[in-house]
Amino acid sequence: MSFPMATTGLYSSVVFGVFSSTQRFLGQLRHGDAAAAPSLADMTVASSVAGFVSVAIGTPVDLVKIRLQMQTQPYSKADVKLKPTAPGSPVYRGPIHCFWTILQKEGIAGIYRGTVAMLLRDVPGYCVYFIPYAVFCDWATPEGCISPSPFSVWLAGGVAGAISWGLCTPMDVVKSRLQADGVYLNQYKGTLDCILQSYQNEGLKDSFQRDLTHPSARLTRKRLKLLEKTFEA
Repeated sequence: MSFPMATTGLYSSVVFGVFSSTQRFLGQLRHGDAAAAPSLADMTVASSVAGFVSVAIGTPVDLVKIRLQMQTQPYSKADVKLKPTAPGSPVYRGPIHCFWTILQKEGIAGIYRGTVAMLLRDVPGYCVYFIPYAVFCDWATPEGCISPSPFSVWLAGGVAGAISWGLCTPMDVVKSRLQADGVYLNQYKGTLDCILQSYQNEGLKDSFQRDLTHPSARLTRKRLKLLEKTFEA
């Protein structure tokens, strides 16, 4: 738990900082005033930039988190040739060892495994987060007030987060499966192959929407069950 806790705050602050800085840059560039009210196009561009930065920073971080969570799950698929590490025993000694092991064995491509799925999750995901958040804050701010109330900010964040995760959960599942894949074997050839296998084996609802009502649990229950199901005989 120490690694997710140590990285989440830094990761979120960078993404929100990039969004805010991009908005100010576009305001200065297009309107001559960095504090000008952003247009829908400005917010869309700023959200997309934040999404790309999120992927660049977050893909290796998510990969390490998922690999550490998955590595001790039981493996009993006898017809697959295992790697030298014994199933059920730790493959990685910690986050730094995990990162360097993946880098040495799989290269940069291995560190950024799941990038396409994460792009398809985060770029539209931040658009449908930041835009509804800004719109709801403006709507909830009374005339004559400079900024929304703390309650309005809290409510806007909750609504925007629900909308965002409701749309992004399917690609989050695909990303998690791709990044969990590789502890003991490589089941998926890429994002499209993962989508197709998931759909063929489990159908649309079971493959991509089982955590729709509980997105906060995706780092634990979902990912542990994913590897158990993948590795069952």
